[in-house]
Amino acid sequence: MKNINTVSFKNKKVLIRVDFNLPLNENLEITDDSRMVAALPTIKKVVSDGGIAIILSHLGRPKNSFDKTLSLKHVVKNLSELLDLPVSFSNDCIGEKTVSDVKKMRFGGVIVLENLRFYKEEISGNIDFAKKLASLGDVYINDAFGTAHRKHASTSVIARFFPKNKYFGFLLANELLSLERVLKNPKRPFTAIIGGAKISGKIDVIISLFEKVDVLIIGGGMAYTFIKALGGDIGNSLVENDKILLAKEIITEAEKKKVELFLPVDSVNAKSVSTKEITSKSDIFSINPKEMGLDIGKKSIDKFVEEIAKSKTLIWNGPMGVFELENFEYGTKKIGEAICLATKKGAFSLIGGGDSVAALKKFNLIENVSYVSTGGGAMLEYLEGKTLPGIVAIQH
Repeated sequence: MKNINTVSFKNKKVLIRVDFNLPLNENLEITDDSRMVAALPTIKKVVSDGGIAIILSHLGRPKNSFDKTLSLKHVVKNLSELLDLPVSFSNDCIGEKTVSDVKKMRFGGVIVLENLRFYKEEISGNIDFAKKLASLGDVYINDAFGTAHRKHASTSVIARFFPKNKYFGFLLANELLSLERVLKNPKRPFTAIIGGAKISGKIDVIISLFEKVDVLIIGGGMAYTFIKALGGDIGNSLVENDKILLAKEIITEAEKKKVELFLPVDSVNAKSVSTKEITSKSDIFSINPKEMGLDIGKKSIDKFVEEIAKSKTLIWNGPMGVFELENFEYGTKKIGEAICLATKKGAFSLIGGGDSVAALKKFNLIENVSYVSTGGGAMLEYLEGKTLPGIVAIQH
């Protein structure tokens, strides 16, 4: 693996593609800097070697033009505090002004360039745009796993301009090692817990997991489509009617592949998604027509926890219910706690996807799992067996 352990960046200008797509509040202050913290070891390595760290990132989804609310200048103060160093900012990412800003930098310094996605050429993978970015540095490091599945200029195209000087950062290298650990040589039983709202975004990963796991647990909003496929009355619960046939096929495929598939058996319900709503509990196959399922019930929790406790390798992507609200958080919390307990007893646990990570943080469990992935979409595509453009660009 082309990582940076044995490389010196002394007197080098080093382009580092990070994922500083961080949540900002209405005052444009960062509310969760964990992605920034995860990139610090790579930045510190370049700085301590005596190189210049030139930070490339996107933020949000601007409409291909400048948007002051999505300027990366909002991350500079936070990064400076974390590094305990002054951090410079260039209000563009290409062009004469940026070239001049980089030239002014002293070795051992850090400069953040403006949001790459202010240019439509970033997302389209434009080669000229990538070339202009590449001209700013001597070395390229990709440390943005969250965008490794995108064919963007700064993640896959730029690497071709650094045939001998392109590397994975520490974060991206660790992501790959953790994913390889669960895919290539997992200790068994191997259990995957897949939740979240919809099947549609996770079909391919569910099917690919049948080749790898011993147990598949499905919860969250997507479970109700499976229950309807089995003839259940799910009331007003979230359902993808166009995926009912697919849900039936997935159930059949699990049997064929001899994977134990566990669906919820009971449900916590309410008339609407609100903390003020009175909740009821029912068998998941017979939910009141006026209510919707918003969390898994106690019988489901007990069964899922029992399976997790037996596991030696665990992947979790997606919550069991609307965990953001107190009256629908219990299922997700208990699954998180069970994963942490299994980890404590020696299991390897890999958690990915924004909602799963947010749940771990909410319940103060994040320190008690083996590895937290910074890229939900990229993690799912890697688990599916897809080649990720940002990874391939460094490897070849």
